[in-house]
Amino acid sequence: MAVPTSVFTSAAACVPASAHASASPTTSDDVLRIVVGLRRVLRRRLRARFGEPPLRGAQAELLQQVEAEPGVGVAAAARALHLAGNSVSTLVNQLVDAGLLRREPDPADRRAVRLFLTPGAVERLAQRRAARRELLDDGLARLGPGERAAIVAALPALQHLLAAIEDRPAQEGP
Repeated sequence: MAVPTSVFTSAAACVPASAHASASPTTSDDVLRIVVGLRRVLRRRLRARFGEPPLRGAQAELLQQVEAEPGVGVAAAARALHLAGNSVSTLVNQLVDAGLLRREPDPADRRAVRLFLTPGAVERLAQRRAARRELLDDGLARLGPGERAAIVAALPALQHLLAAIEDRPAQEGP
């Protein structure tokens, strides 16, 4: 489904001035409820379609990081994912055992390893990405043009929200 790029350029003009104030707890709860619900439904539908044990979130994120940066080291992957190095090492071991990740010695430092996807991981990621895209495209096609345009118009704001949260230092405790 193609959405005119003019939707992106006019998105800021469609935001009421009151929306620029800080969000209420209800707004935050609504965003979380919808985003978590969307991810949960997609995960369940994919699990039903493929029938294999799903990857845990951190495992999938590590595979996606290695896909984006083939040959990445464990320490660099840990930094990119905001995880402890020993946690990423555990994930690497799990994914190597599952046949989805391959370790190679780093030629610059024989104590370190570089990570690569196996052909099975490349295929699995591509199949799941295509299936997610199909599910989302089907859902979007069921919406009216105004709702689709509103979702597209919200994407830049959601991207800025993600960046704002990532740049914020982690807070300790609950």
